[in-house]
Amino acid sequence: MALVPLNGIELNVQTEGSGDLVVLVMGTGSPGRVWRSYQVPALVKAGYRVAYFDNRGIRPSSECAEGFTIDDMVADTAAVISHLGGGPAHVIGTSLGARVTQELALAHPSLVRSAVLMATYGRVEPVQRAWSRAVAELHDQGTEVPAAFYAVASVVRNLSPATLADPTAANDWLQLFEFGGSALSAGERAQLDLADFESRLEAYRAITTRTLVIGFADDVLLPPRLSREVADAIPGARYTEVADCGHIGYLERPDEVNALLLEFLREG
Repeated sequence: MALVPLNGIELNVQTEGSGDLVVLVMGTGSPGRVWRSYQVPALVKAGYRVAYFDNRGIRPSSECAEGFTIDDMVADTAAVISHLGGGPAHVIGTSLGARVTQELALAHPSLVRSAVLMATYGRVEPVQRAWSRAVAELHDQGTEVPAAFYAVASVVRNLSPATLADPTAANDWLQLFEFGGSALSAGERAQLDLADFESRLEAYRAITTRTLVIGFADDVLLPPRLSREVADAIPGARYTEVADCGHIGYLERPDEVNALLLEFLREG
């Protein structure tokens, strides 16, 4: 663990490898170490210096339970890049982390050599908004759902039917999510408030960074049509879609995702 004072808070920043800098930005409620399962080893092996960190709201980084904005998270990521040498860096984000990445490319283009946006979005649909509000309300009322219920809801929302059709894989994922528990920290609760915002698609037409957008074909949380909209908005962006995976496709189909990441990074 390396807690670094950046942008007025403390961020838990880790680096591995050497070479051109790649910064990984995680999504809502998840720690940066999730990237270590598959993406960090592949990128380090390919000759990159890889940085990953816990976003504000995710301990041991500052929880900032009083609340924060997407601009705060963008500034955090910019501060990480500056702390590690000033960039420009390749930046890869997923879900909320992809939203941070595209806003970073818009606000600080000199820091972003290329951007990869996985399971991204530039506007909020009603069900997505309602889910975030419902989870926030449970937390605010002090209601903690049973871990087993949370596990079932998580696999249905995050994984592909193709994965869940395998009983062994389905049981493994259920056990993993149940082990993680269902309680939200105060910082994770604060992240939920970022799920409600006005469409940013028109603004993204000003992004000039070389961009790859990756949609996950069976993503019900952020359907691939939302990722395609972002790709269509960013001039010159490339869109590709990975089959048989849901919202966490980078864990569900890591070989396919890593191949796309490495091919794109090598080109630029």
